[in-house]
Amino acid sequence: MRPQIVLFGDSITQQSFGSGGWGASLADNYSRKADVVVRGYGGYNTRWALFLLHHLFPLDSSKPPVAVTIFFGANDAALKGRTCDRQHVPVEEYKENLRKIVQHLKECSPATLIVLITPPPIDEEGRKQYAISVYGEKATELPERTNEMAGVYARQCVELAKDLGIRSIDIWSAMQEAEGWQKKFLSDGLHLTPEGNAVVYQEVIRVFNDAWLSAAEMPYDFPHHSEIDGKNPEKAFQQRCI
Repeated sequence: MRPQIVLFGDSITQQSFGSGGWGASLADNYSRKADVVVRGYGGYNTRWALFLLHHLFPLDSSKPPVAVTIFFGANDAALKGRTCDRQHVPVEEYKENLRKIVQHLKECSPATLIVLITPPPIDEEGRKQYAISVYGEKATELPERTNEMAGVYARQCVELAKDLGIRSIDIWSAMQEAEGWQKKFLSDGLHLTPEGNAVVYQEVIRVFNDAWLSAAEMPYDFPHHSEIDGKNPEKAFQQRCI
């Protein structure tokens, strides 16, 4: 059985197997090396994610994931009292919820590579234009998310990773290093363009490679075709299939 890499998060993870998605790119990179499994839940925050832990990551699993990315915060950081109020989670609780998710995964398997990913930056003008396209004149003038607040959550995510001694990816900062990041990386002020997906993919691959999960160093699940003798194919499969 191939090792399993699980992508756990909100809509940015759920959409990651779309055209140009970062999850699809990971699956391609680890083809025949590991199975990349998407467990993304659009609209979810860390408070709701806690209800899924025992279903997605049972403690009695005989084959826990070799790696898990945890990519929440975009919904937690929705502003209280605005249109996405029900998704809001106070930043202190957000950090504690992430801690609980990590602790559960460590209880499942201390060997699992756990990577926290911060929420992405917010293009506030892009979110406003998106709201107008959906709600027209009924669109609220007040933003439901701000880039400043997303940064607050991002910093807590990175800080928690340091506290727990695990790896993190600061997508909020990384994306803003590029000129014109707002439209280059974000399709509606929040979700990712193909270029934005590429940034996430490149950062995840960098962290995986720096750890111990480089696809180039992992064996194929079954022999490469070049190893198979056409006259005596059984020999190539003896060690792995018998």
